[in-house]
Amino acid sequence: MSQDSIQDLVSAAADILTPTERRIAEVVVADPTLIAFGSVSDLAGRVDTSRPSIVRFATKLGFQGYTDLQSWVRRGVVRQLSKPSDRVRRGKHTSDSSRQEIVDATLSVADVFADGKLATLAEPIVGARNVWIISGESSRAGAYVLLSGLSMIRPSVSLIEAHTVGRDMCHADQRDVAVAFDFTRYRRNAVTTAKGMVDLGVPMVAITDSPLSPLAALTPLWCELKIPPVGPFDSSLPAVAAAEILVAEVVDQLGNKAAERIDKLEQQWRATGTFYEA
Repeated sequence: MSQDSIQDLVSAAADILTPTERRIAEVVVADPTLIAFGSVSDLAGRVDTSRPSIVRFATKLGFQGYTDLQSWVRRGVVRQLSKPSDRVRRGKHTSDSSRQEIVDATLSVADVFADGKLATLAEPIVGARNVWIISGESSRAGAYVLLSGLSMIRPSVSLIEAHTVGRDMCHADQRDVAVAFDFTRYRRNAVTTAKGMVDLGVPMVAITDSPLSPLAALTPLWCELKIPPVGPFDSSLPAVAAAEILVAEVVDQLGNKAAERIDKLEQQWRATGTFYEA
C-alpha cells in the first residue's frame, strides 16, 4: 500500500474523525507500516492514546476492526513492494512458502462462501434475464470458468470484452445481473464497465479482494478472496475455485431446469460429433 492509499481513506472519513483519531491518522499516513506490522497496543503507545480509540479509528475507515484494517494494509504493502517488475528480478518464484500460500488461499474460498453468502450471491444469477460477466486481467481465468459453466446450465450468458462494452450495455437493464471479477491492481475498464452497469440499474455481484475495492463499493453482493502472488503475477486459482463453487450453487438453485438444459446440450454434442471418438 502506498501513502496515497491510506490518505484516500483518511480523507474520505475526515469529517467524522475526532481530534484523537486525527492524530492517529497523521501517524499512520506518515508510516503505514505501523499498522501492517504493529499491534493495537504498539500503535496506541506511539500515538499516546487508548486501544479502543485505535479500534474506533479502524471502524471509521470502513473496517470491522483493527485486524481487518491490518490485513488490508499488509496486503497493500506486500503488493507495493512486490510489483511484477520487482518480483521477476528476485528469482526463485516457486518457493515452498509461495506454494503454501496458493494452497491456503484456494482452500479458503469455501470459507468465504459460508453462512449463506453463496446462496445470496447465486440467487440473482438464477433469475436474471441476461448474465453479463466483467473481468480484469488477473481475474480472467475465473471469469472464463464462470462463462463456461453458466452457459451450460442457463441461456444468455456473455463475457463483456473491452471492444463490446458499449454494444453490450445497450441491451442491459434491471432484469439482468452483472458479475464482476477484479483484484488489485484494478483494471480501469472493468471498474468503469461495472459502474456503468450499476448506473443502468443492473444488479451487481462482485468477486474481489478487499472491502475497499472499487467493486465492493458498488454493491452489497460481494465477496473477498485472498489472492497470493505466483512468481511475478497473482494467482488465478482462488478466482477459478470461486467461479466453480458459484456455478455449482446456481445448478442447485435451478434444479430441474439445469438438468433439462444439460440433457439438451448432450443431445447437441452427440448430433454434432463434438467429442472425439477413437
